Amino acid sequence: MADLLEYLKRAVEDRASDLFLVAGGPVSEKVEGHLYPISAEKMFPAETERLISGIYELASRPMDRYRATGDDDFSFAVSGLARFRVNAYRQRGSLAAVVRVVAFDIPDWQSLRIPSAVMDLADTAHGMVLVTGTAGSGKSTTQACIIDRINRTREAHIITLEDPIEFLHRDCKSIVSQREIAIDTEDYLSALRACLRQAPDVILLGEMRDHETIRTAMTAAETGHLLIATLHTRGVVNTIDRVIDAFPPAQQAQIRVQLSMVLRTVVSQQLLPDKNGGLVPAIEIMHVNPAIRSMIRDSKNHQIDNTVSAGGGEGMISMDQSILALYQAGTITLETALNYAENPEQLRRRIAN
Repeated sequence: MADLLEYLKRAVEDRASDLFLVAGGPVSEKVEGHLYPISAEKMFPAETERLISGIYELASRPMDRYRATGDDDFSFAVSGLARFRVNAYRQRGSLAAVVRVVAFDIPDWQSLRIPSAVMDLADTAHGMVLVTGTAGSGKSTTQACIIDRINRTREAHIITLEDPIEFLHRDCKSIVSQREIAIDTEDYLSALRACLRQAPDVILLGEMRDHETIRTAMTAAETGHLLIATLHTRGVVNTIDRVIDAFPPAQQAQIRVQLSMVLRTVVSQQLLPDKNGGLVPAIEIMHVNPAIRSMIRDSKNHQIDNTVSAGGGEGMISMDQSILALYQAGTITLETALNYAENPEQLRRRIAN
């Protein structure tokens, strides 16, 4: 247990995002997107099993589910150090785990360079706000910052449904109820249905995984609640397509109408390496105006990108506009800008001009 705690402490001190315990290689950590070994020798399967058993002891969690299914997802805290989110899995017959480091305190949105336009979403009274991006793009952190802003500025009952809980929110002006899937409640759908009877003002939904959960989420957004949810999609148009395509074809026309009415904003983000070896978010923002509402309803999603690009006066910005701004500010290199752009050739021409 002593060396496990040392590895966890080292990861926190080095500001690592993840700690890797995989047989066949050394214990490694990821810092600013780069992998570094932190153990002197490669680990054998018996060593990874010992370390992972130690994690389960720290979490006071039985290993039955992990041994039965080969996968487990949970979080735990070490007093005075940090919270950790664990994904334990089997690979090549041995036990392995990736441990995500989560600070006790909610991160400062300005130090993370989250735009103020994203933080202003905390003022949204009702409807659906989607925060999207690929795995590891910082969605959970952005959501936590928005919830923290609401907690500090509004008198509300905030209910978060997460799998697992990452950031702990202490009550400020609001009351924050945090429910962890499979521990505090059975699944997202039953938790979402139940929370509608718990007088919520704001609902944070960790993930919308199926059409029943999406339908219930839209109903919650229709009935006067602010619902903030996550989707693993890149780009605002892909996000809208994903929501609609989750439903059977016979229901999609109805869902388009419902979505066009309840959707307020889509934020899509990715993390780009900056010139100093850190990471900076590039963020696309789409606010649903009458034109976009009509496009969603009439299945003209392909026109939305142009409306977002032209919507700067309404607080909208496309992904490539965000990347261009980072390049022009000297934050990222030309190579990085082109590698992450949606339309690299068009971006190259804009830079040249």
